[in-house]
Amino acid sequence: MKSLIVVFVLCATASFAQQAPLQYGSNITLADAKKVAAAAEAHALSKQWGVVIAIVDTGGNLVYLQKQDGTQIGSLEVAQAKARTANNFKRPTKAFQDGVASGGENLRILSLPSAIAVEGGELIISDGKIIGAIGVSGLQAAQDTEVAKAGTVVIK
Repeated sequence: MKSLIVVFVLCATASFAQQAPLQYGSNITLADAKKVAAAAEAHALSKQWGVVIAIVDTGGNLVYLQKQDGTQIGSLEVAQAKARTANNFKRPTKAFQDGVASGGENLRILSLPSAIAVEGGELIISDGKIIGAIGVSGLQAAQDTEVAKAGTVVIK
């Protein structure tokens, strides 16, 4: 079943097949997850944006979650889904959003299990390997991505 899903994902959009696959590394630590979240939160606060920030490890397991005061409750689940999608499919969730936006056969992306096609999920890379992912929700999708990327830059 997993191989069928992988084949389906690769066929769903040409841009997916053109990317060299990244490898998973060690799981992000709680300390590093807090650093990523703090950097993302600082960026959001500098813009006076309220967000939920979710960090998952390489298995898609929640490591850290925070909700800023006043952020809608629905963003708790959305942020986690964005982080898991980015991690589990080894690409930012914007790739899914762009695939759906292009239409046609790429709409099959919508049938992938546990995938969300809204930007705001980014990989966390250390030494060239995926150590987890961040998902941000609460704003417009492009703003969620801006906040997520601000968090990922603290990991080298």
